[in-house]
Amino acid sequence: MNNNEDGTYKKAIYSGTFDPITNGHVDIVRRASNIFDEVIVAVAQSERKGPMFSHEQRVKFVEEATKNIKNVRVIGFDTLLVDLATQLKVNTIIRGLRAVSDFEYELQMGYANASINKKIETLYLMPSLENAFVSSTIVREIIRFDGKYDHLIPKEVYECM
Repeated sequence: MNNNEDGTYKKAIYSGTFDPITNGHVDIVRRASNIFDEVIVAVAQSERKGPMFSHEQRVKFVEEATKNIKNVRVIGFDTLLVDLATQLKVNTIIRGLRAVSDFEYELQMGYANASINKKIETLYLMPSLENAFVSSTIVREIIRFDGKYDHLIPKEVYECM
């Protein structure tokens, strides 16, 4: 890891429900891993969203999908993201933007996080064009109707399912 002048290294958190993790999510993790010394992928419990997969399954899916990216660590959490970032001494949150519709929500969340902790910065990354339309919501809908979705999620995750 590259130490900064103060002896620390740069970490970022990429959080989400990841229900399930998609190729678009992995694309964002890879991009972030090229920028930061460590990327912590934080899987939110998010029971209020009524996820299709259990928290334990989603953590395992993310671990499998990112196991070949050497500077990635996967954790589960059930707190405010800002509190988790403070606890882990991380001041950069990664968020993915696919379309303009994502931007308004993500901008509000970024401002809300910064209002709680002024040291928090939010960095927005776009997935590659081939993954720009992929979302967990789309994948879940295809799964519900027994459609073909293996091309939208990492093969390791498909094999776990």
